[in-house]
Amino acid sequence: MAEQAGNLTFGIIKPDAVRAGKTGAILQRITDAGFKLRALKLIHMTKPEAEGFYAVHRERPFFPDLTAFMSSAPCVVMALEKENAVKSWRDLMGATDPAKADEGTLRKEFATSIGENAVHGSDSEENAAAELAYFFSRLEFV
Repeated sequence: MAEQAGNLTFGIIKPDAVRAGKTGAILQRITDAGFKLRALKLIHMTKPEAEGFYAVHRERPFFPDLTAFMSSAPCVVMALEKENAVKSWRDLMGATDPAKADEGTLRKEFATSIGENAVHGSDSEENAAAELAYFFSRLEFV
């Protein structure tokens, strides 16, 4: 994946959006925005897996609620490819709080609250590489 640094990012369609039946609509918006799906799978994280993934937030007050939510139901993890992927994906997602998200963003359209905000995305190329490696082996990329 090193040959594509800057062009790959990691995303999650979170349990709230999957539970609401919005996976297909969100995937369509992602591909319509010019992203290529390089890896994709439906998973159901255990609480320890969610705690490991969000370990950077372990000391934050929202950590228990976040990890309980992320392990509450299936989600879709994705490797997304596009030029300037991290920024492009974060722009498409919109602000963390859907009430503050711009029109046309995924969170404005699909999220219900700051805690259940439909999608996750890496915030840097370094975190994208780590998050992709957490969920995907090299063999899973196409």
